[in-house]
Formats: sequence, C-alpha cells, structure tokens
Amino acid sequence: MKIHLSSVFVDDQDKALRFYTDVLGFVKKTEVPLGADRWLTVVSPEDPDGTELLLEPDRHRAVQPYKTALVEDGIPAASFAVDDVPAEFSRLRGLGVRFTQEPLEMGPVTTAVLDDTCGNLIQIVHSE
Repeated sequence: MKIHLSSVFVDDQDKALRFYTDVLGFVKKTEVPLGADRWLTVVSPEDPDGTELLLEPDRHRAVQPYKTALVEDGIPAASFAVDDVPAEFSRLRGLGVRFTQEPLEMGPVTTAVLDDTCGNLIQIVHSE
C-alpha cells in the first residue's frame, strides 16, 4: 500500500494553482471540471507519477473551523520535503512568501513554516 493522493483545502483554486506551481514549483497533473469547481491536482516535477496533492475547495461547513484552528495554533496542513531548508527559505522569501517559522534545526530535522496564501500553513522539512 502507498499514499496516492492527499489534499489541502484552499479558498481559491486558481490562486492555489498559481502559488503551488509558480512559487513552490509543483506541476499541474490533473484538471477535471466539476461544476463551479475542479478536480485539480499537482505533483512534484521530480516524481510526476508520485503522490498527488489535491487543491480542494474549502466550502464544506467543517473546513473553515478546522483551517482556522490549525492556523491559530501554528499547525501545518501539509509537509513537503526539500533538500535544503535554509536555501528554500531564502528562495521563497525572495519571491515574497510569508513565513510563520524561520528555519529551525531540531537534531537531524530542519523545518520552516510558510503561509500558502490560501488559508493554510505549510511546513518544509529536511531530515538527515
């Protein structure tokens, strides 16, 4: 068994697609119209057949309280692996990304947390 799909709830699919592709560097994998919304996924360009991230509309009544609580408590909705957290932090900050946690080393793990502009905190992580 392996993870095929995960999702983040976003407040605007177009804005999310721009952020996740143009800023974070993912590539669009699937886009299927579903009425006013779309089944919209992105993948890592390094693993185009790997785990897909669904940019899921956040209109369900349970989602807003969930997202708000996570952000208020500083809890990331997702975590993405990078080769070098300080370098990625610098690259993303140079693109105007707002971070809620600068790079933090915790033994063999380094993390940083960013705002995805769509209502979520996202962690970038590298473990040795």
